[in-house]
Amino acid sequence: MPTQFVHHSDKITLLGGASVDPALLSRALVIAPALVAADGGADTALAAGRMPEAVIGDFDSISEAARAAIPAERQHPVAEQDSTDFEKCLRHVAARLILGIGFLGDRFDHGLAALNALVRHPDRRCLLIGDDDLCFHCPPELALDLPPGSRFSLFPMAPVRGTSRGLHWPIDGLDFAPGGRIGTSNRVSGPVRLRMERPGMAVILPVAALDAAVAALMGPEAAAASG
Repeated sequence: MPTQFVHHSDKITLLGGASVDPALLSRALVIAPALVAADGGADTALAAGRMPEAVIGDFDSISEAARAAIPAERQHPVAEQDSTDFEKCLRHVAARLILGIGFLGDRFDHGLAALNALVRHPDRRCLLIGDDDLCFHCPPELALDLPPGSRFSLFPMAPVRGTSRGLHWPIDGLDFAPGGRIGTSNRVSGPVRLRMERPGMAVILPVAALDAAVAALMGPEAAAASG
């Protein structure tokens, strides 16, 4: 079991090194005030006037100025190069919900790596927030209330099947897989209820759905499904 450098009973904001809208960061910190930085995200945090509780990563992106400004006991280098800084953080942080910001945006390959890490660590409930979209790994059961007509996309990161209620195009009986059937550009027709047979499905929503997604991932259905 990896050492937990940070452990919170509620929510944390995890800040990556990609460009971040200051207003979006402020919104995330209202929801999850505890701030952890992934490597170069420490510089972004300090530039925004925020001191992270911890910095985790291989420390190949953080500046010397940031390392000098952040207390040494808050710095947690992880030297291995087989995983991204985001995945290192998922392994070494524990919280009921992680809001990840600064991982979707600057580079498409980094965004794909972040999605891969979500699926590799389904025990870590994490919501990635970008300027236009948000993304999370679908738990075994999910109850989510959104306005009718809202965009609701499903993207398989592994072969997976499930059932749905409240989607214009139900997913019951469909086989999803990378390189096969995907479920993008669906839309909401009522209260959404998803049940997945196995891990591997990413949910992608407009960033306007942030509060609803947080409520769903913190709610009793998700908690029961993950526990």
